[in-house]
Amino acid sequence: MIKDVVVNLGLGAKDPAGDFAVAVGEAFEAHVAGIAVAYEPIIPGAVMGGIPPEFIEAQRTESEKKAKAAIARFEAAAKRSSLSAETRIITSSVSGAADQFARIARRFDLTIVGQADPDEGIQDEVIDEAALFESGRPVIHVPFIHKGGLKLGRVMVCWDGGRAATRAVADSMPILRKARQVEIVIIGNKAGKDNEIAGADLGQHLARHGMKVDVKRITSPDIDVASTILSYAADSSADMIVMGGYGHSRLREFVLGGATRGILESMTVPVLMSH
Repeated sequence: MIKDVVVNLGLGAKDPAGDFAVAVGEAFEAHVAGIAVAYEPIIPGAVMGGIPPEFIEAQRTESEKKAKAAIARFEAAAKRSSLSAETRIITSSVSGAADQFARIARRFDLTIVGQADPDEGIQDEVIDEAALFESGRPVIHVPFIHKGGLKLGRVMVCWDGGRAATRAVADSMPILRKARQVEIVIIGNKAGKDNEIAGADLGQHLARHGMKVDVKRITSPDIDVASTILSYAADSSADMIVMGGYGHSRLREFVLGGATRGILESMTVPVLMSH
């Protein structure tokens, strides 16, 4: 059941994640908390003291302005939808904001973040990865090119039988129940039966929950998993991808698995990941 959602609001002119979160709140009659970050200016240690204080303050003021604008956009959208909502501004460094957001996300059923826009710097990327690996909650990553709200005509479940994929399936059950069609997709580098059997077993499990399920095996000799997933999602007109998020943290930096990073960099539809 999804009744409590948190979203990292985008600071640009458009905010697909915020709009998507409002749509999720409407679909599940859930409360949505919008979080915006006013980032502290980044001052390289080598030039500390060489930058005029008024320049640093101007950066800080601009960041606060963007955060307040993001909050105002979200509040207006929530009001139009008669949505139960709350807002909060975090003032912190990039790494500090990521830590805070991940801790906040732990008390929500679902976290929504926007894909890092290459034109807007690394801030969203750091928060996205912290939410995935440190919150212990499912995270929906919304492409920065996404338009429209929540669509659940066809949901694609990427299945490899692993722990993270299993967690993603369990975490996404409220969403899968609302989908018109669920497709379990297994990707391998050669023809085989073991994964097909595992996929059929998962299909039976989801069918017992009243879902209409198909199982599809894709053979990809080059095993570029991310490209294969995204290509099939486009060909099958998937509205959302569900998959495990693989990786680990090392000295406060996140090391993502190849498929996970590839999806986060190139996704064209919302992706629910669990770690």
